[in-house]
Amino acid sequence: MASLAVKATRVSMFQRSLILSHRPLNRTLTTRATSYTLNTGAKIPALGFGTFQDADSQEETVSRALQKGMRLIDTARVYDVEEQVGKGIKKSGIPREEIFLGTKLWCNDYHPGDVERALDDSLRDLDTPYVDLLLMHYPCTFKRGPERFPRDADGRMIHGKTSFVDTWKAMERLTNTGKVKAIGVSNFSQGEIQTLLNESSTAPAVHQMEVHPYLQQKGFNEWLKTNGIHVVQFSPLGNMNNFYRQTGWSKDVAHMMRVIDQPILKEIGEKYGKSAVQVVLSWGINSGRSVIPKSVVDWQIEQNLEADFELQPEDMARIATLDAKARFNDPSLDYEWRLYSDLEGIEGTMRGKTH
Repeated sequence: MASLAVKATRVSMFQRSLILSHRPLNRTLTTRATSYTLNTGAKIPALGFGTFQDADSQEETVSRALQKGMRLIDTARVYDVEEQVGKGIKKSGIPREEIFLGTKLWCNDYHPGDVERALDDSLRDLDTPYVDLLLMHYPCTFKRGPERFPRDADGRMIHGKTSFVDTWKAMERLTNTGKVKAIGVSNFSQGEIQTLLNESSTAPAVHQMEVHPYLQQKGFNEWLKTNGIHVVQFSPLGNMNNFYRQTGWSKDVAHMMRVIDQPILKEIGEKYGKSAVQVVLSWGINSGRSVIPKSVVDWQIEQNLEADFELQPEDMARIATLDAKARFNDPSLDYEWRLYSDLEGIEGTMRGKTH
């Protein structure tokens, strides 16, 4: 990964004046290949590739993303793309040990007796002997069995009889098998993570959660950092994905101006010779987090790879003003679980089916 980085050069006084005058800086920028060290000692890239949706395209796009330089691949059992992701990894020709691959357990496989079998299913489809990261997708447990969204006669979700702590302890045991290098969680509240810290011997290596300029969660991010838990941002571009406007529980805030259409981001992009998308991704990386945008378009993947560059403090401060505490991902009423209970952006939650 280090070979991707361009050697930094000293910025002349003239170039510094360009920075201050807000003229394009693309000729003076260094494209980096930032990585972070997890509490396990493993390295995770700052810039990754999300695989939510577009199952038919994933084999080809994962392969191309890896060939172009991506080294972090994020997927999940419930996305139904693990087989395609695995084929894409093989097709890329990139050695497995150079790739940081993460997947997620789904809520109907949270019974401690099902966790290893569920992981084995993922490993089979990904065609790999191990994953670098295994996450619990949500804190809520669904009824044990083959149905991913088990519902009663009234269409309400049926919960399982075990807790996320039980699941976590089963995941802890997997770290001794060689099948999992690190474990973490996704979509947890601060209180739920604190419960894991109190009731187990392993702190999550990663919390994957919704973070973007409209939902900055500054206090929670600081708390996670204090506890040595690395943040991976999903939906780093906010409401750019039409999913948030089309799902059954779509919130009114999902229909606000798209994050990447914000004039401030376009102005900052002009200063650096970058797009608003690249600025948003750079903001996440400059905040010490990993970002996992998704795309099936070649030029977008290439632009994403060029999003790891330094933003000046004054531009980070301007982006901070966009925080609207707007949470787009909130299936709480469908899942019958008050997600994000102690976090920002839980107002306006809607009832409706995810699937």
